Amino acid sequence: MILAAGKGTRVRPITHTTPKPMIPILQKPVMEFLLELLREHGFDQIMVNVSHLAEEIENYFRDGQRFGVQIAYSFEGRIEDGELIGEAMGSAGGIKRIQDFQAFFDDTFVVLCGDALIDLDLTEAVRRHKSIGAMASLITKRVPREQVSSYGVVVTDEEGRVMSFQEKPAVDEAASDMINTGIYIFEPQVLDFIPSGEAFDIASDLFPRLVAADAPFYALPMEFEWVDIGKVPDYWQAIRSVLQGDVRQVQVPGIQVRPGIYTGLNVAANWEKINVTGPVYVGGMTKIEDGATIIGPAMIGPSCHICAGATIDNSIIFDYSRIGPGVNLVEKLVYGRYCVDRNGDHFDLQEAALDWLITDVRRQDKISPSPQQKALAELLGTNFVLKAS
Repeated sequence: MILAAGKGTRVRPITHTTPKPMIPILQKPVMEFLLELLREHGFDQIMVNVSHLAEEIENYFRDGQRFGVQIAYSFEGRIEDGELIGEAMGSAGGIKRIQDFQAFFDDTFVVLCGDALIDLDLTEAVRRHKSIGAMASLITKRVPREQVSSYGVVVTDEEGRVMSFQEKPAVDEAASDMINTGIYIFEPQVLDFIPSGEAFDIASDLFPRLVAADAPFYALPMEFEWVDIGKVPDYWQAIRSVLQGDVRQVQVPGIQVRPGIYTGLNVAANWEKINVTGPVYVGGMTKIEDGATIIGPAMIGPSCHICAGATIDNSIIFDYSRIGPGVNLVEKLVYGRYCVDRNGDHFDLQEAALDWLITDVRRQDKISPSPQQKALAELLGTNFVLKAS
């Protein structure tokens, strides 16, 4: 089961038009990496609950044939006035809804959140789950003490049985440095603890019930690579880690045109006349004019246009973005009409009347600034600088 129904509010504005499982890690949706992991460990029947922007997920993955698995979808919502309205049932409620439709979960099953890159030995995790006779297991991971306030902390007894949880505790109040990674292994009996027809969450609703019932509910601490993209800062760090070669399961795509510089097909760039420091990835059919500066780690998506004198410094540029002459992007993410800093704060370029500096490359009407915009550019100086706050 892949949980893919959430709205992804903490990754806005990306999730205005892209559901979280479809957020690209160097042009490949994060959920595709999860399918590869599941297939590698013999899981080839996969349920996905969808709601927000469901068609984006379904149209890409379809029935899973090209990924070597079988996929079916459970849509949570309704149609009203011809428009799809998402009504997510919660992580546990979504599982119960599938089971009420037809008893799909008739054996040990794994539940994954659709917004993380993981490199987990699922075969070993299931083996350990069965060996201790667990009804429910959650995979935990140790993090540095100073990071516990960003996660749900799991408290266990000496045998690993789950006793309680702390949701994002203060560092000095945390009872453990083991966190919930959002990876679960369940037996079908778990479904008896989930009510039908109502929103119900795994962590906040189901798990307390299991603890209260003294069910065989265990934490399985494991060492593995886990890159969360649940928030903009997480996504920012994930891209940087991939470009720096720190994420084993993600290889930088394209061809290496010079050390640390990777490109897709047919990139128009004279690298002898561009100031570039890797690691950098540039998507296919992107144009980079002479005199531009690119400082890595940086990602520039496909079909972009980086004008002369522009600087892309530790920034992420999504597809079809035109970065105008003299624009200096420092630790920024450009996504459509939005400019986002690494902490997630963002503004609308159109509302700020700056969409002539940074715009969609297909908007020919925005390439030449109006007289008022030219005057503003002169007031700002030769470089329009968007630095991280």
